Amino acid sequence: MGQLDQAGDWGRRMAPSLEEIEALALDAYAQLPPEFRALSGEIRFHVADFPEDEVVEAMSLESPFDILGLFEGRPVAEMAVGATGEFPNRILLYRRPILDYWAEHEETLSALVSHVLIHEIGHHFGLSDEDMEALEAEAD
Repeated sequence: MGQLDQAGDWGRRMAPSLEEIEALALDAYAQLPPEFRALSGEIRFHVADFPEDEVVEAMSLESPFDILGLFEGRPVAEMAVGATGEFPNRILLYRRPILDYWAEHEETLSALVSHVLIHEIGHHFGLSDEDMEALEAEAD
């Protein structure tokens, strides 16, 4: 009976929406250590099904499925000098590539979203993979 109950539950579920992925991202971000969140300054989250064509071209991607997220903004060191007309830092998450990756790996969706956030912020600010692994362990 337990297997049937699980199948029935999945039988009623839809793929997570853009809003649900954003909620996972906000929750994952809130779980990060405060000093890591401070690295990103004021940050916004945006979830889209796929990256813009310009991003695919600029990054020489073979497919829009080849990118899970992207950090846009200025490093903290450059933020001391004000710039007019500039938007706050933001992390873009790409729902369809994330869901595709999730379907192919044994990882929870929330853990995957957290991983993408940490890596987008971390790479933008020059953290090593070891630093990011330690942050991921701390956020779990």
